[in-house]
Amino acid sequence: MKLDRIDLRILSQLQRKGRITNVELADAVGLSPSPCLIRVKRLEKAGYIAGYGAHLELSKLGDIQLVFTEITLQDHRREDFVKFEAAIRNVDEIAECHLVSGGYDYLLKFVTRSVVHYQTVMEGLLERNIGIEKYFSYVVIKTPFVKNHFPIEKLFPLSE
Repeated sequence: MKLDRIDLRILSQLQRKGRITNVELADAVGLSPSPCLIRVKRLEKAGYIAGYGAHLELSKLGDIQLVFTEITLQDHRREDFVKFEAAIRNVDEIAECHLVSGGYDYLLKFVTRSVVHYQTVMEGLLERNIGIEKYFSYVVIKTPFVKNHFPIEKLFPLSE
């Protein structure tokens, strides 16, 4: 499916305001409501829109601790990466997992109650013998901002 400028505007608006009404969305992208809705349904069906959800302010619920962790695996065969990823996929405290290039293999983002909770989770992973050679932890002191949207029209400019 080929996207045009209006599709990109729709995606840009929806990622910023997931609860926007179709009428408001149509107005924002310069369409009438019916064609706008058809485009949104087409984008959903094609998999460009993975879902809709609420962004929670966890600090309102209580104290949390964010920790970024660099993981280096002992071995680097394909099956080692598959085994590691499968083992951590359902660890609730791991919010993100990125396979990266450079001096280590993975960058993980943990969301835990405390540093002690984080260390308990890490010790559990180490006990499972899933191929972790070493890890380095970076405890987040402050988060000045988090962007929950991407600059769609700058990342994918169209010359129309």
